Amino acid sequence: MSGRGIAYGVGVGPGDPDLITLKAVKLIRENDVIAVPDREPKESIAYRIAESAVPELAEKEIVPVHMPMVRDKDELESAHREGASLLEKYLDQGRNVVYIALGDITVYCTFSYLQDILEEDGYTVELVPGVPSFCAAAARLGLSLAEGDGSFHVAPASCTTAEDLNMPGTFVLMKAASHMPEVKEMLQRSGREVSAVENCGMAEEKIYRKAEEIPDDSGYFSLIIAGERLDTD
Repeated sequence: MSGRGIAYGVGVGPGDPDLITLKAVKLIRENDVIAVPDREPKESIAYRIAESAVPELAEKEIVPVHMPMVRDKDELESAHREGASLLEKYLDQGRNVVYIALGDITVYCTFSYLQDILEEDGYTVELVPGVPSFCAAAARLGLSLAEGDGSFHVAPASCTTAEDLNMPGTFVLMKAASHMPEVKEMLQRSGREVSAVENCGMAEEKIYRKAEEIPDDSGYFSLIIAGERLDTD
C-alpha cells in the first residue's frame, strides 16, 4: 500500500561499536523511529552499541518492543503480534521503523517473527546484516571457522548431541548458558579442541581456551567453538 513506511531489521553487531556497519549507522541517522527489543530500551545491549556509534540516537523516538524469552507458544505469538501491531502504527503514518538487534538480523533474531507478521499484513520489510557473533568470536580467538573443503555447523547447544559432534567440521554452539554443565561434559567426551567467548566485544568479555575453563554459570552471551577432533592416535 502506498504511503506506508518501511520496516528495517538492522543488525548492530556482536558488542564492539566499531563493528556496526556503515549502512546501519546511516539508517539510524536518517530515521526518527527506532524500535528496540526490550521493555527498557536504553538498558538493552543493542541500544548501547548503537548509541555508542550514533550518539544522536538518544534524540530519536525509541519504541520498546517486548519480546519475552519463554517457551509458551501462545504467549510468544501474542507478544509477537502485539509487537508487530505496534510497529504497524508508525508504518501506517508513512514513517520508517528501524528495529535494531544484537549481532546479525538473520541469525536467531527476534525480528524474524515480526517480519513474518508484517509481510503477511502487506508491509515492506528490508533486512540489513550485521557482523554475526560467531564470526566476531572466531576472530577474537584467532580461529578459522572453515578452510578449503571444510564445513562448519551453527546450532543451539541444547539441540546438539554427541552424535552430531562426530560429524566432520567445526561446530559453533550458541545459546549454551542454560545447559552449560551438560554441554561441557559432551564436549570433553568429543575429543574436540574447544574455545569459548563470553560477552564478545563488550567490556565484560572473557575468553576460555578449554571446555573445563568455561564456568557452569557463564552468561547468556556465551558462544562455544568446537574445532576438528584432536588426533588421539
